[in-house]
Amino acid sequence: MTKSDDRLTTLEIRAAEQEKTIEELSGQIAEQWKVIERMERKLAALTDRFLALEEQAAPDVPVTKPPHW
Repeated sequence: MTKSDDRLTTLEIRAAEQEKTIEELSGQIAEQWKVIERMERKLAALTDRFLALEEQAAPDVPVTKPPHW
């Protein structure tokens, strides 16, 4: 093998390793996104429940969600 063949082989190995790493990271991001979506749904449900409880505790005081909801 020549020196340029060695360099080419090294580059091919690095590219394959990087491709594998990218695929693994992509899978992890997809899993984390699912967790985030579940947490957002739970937070929304808890917020609704809290607002309902707050309305029951003080029915004369209007309760509104903060502007960022």
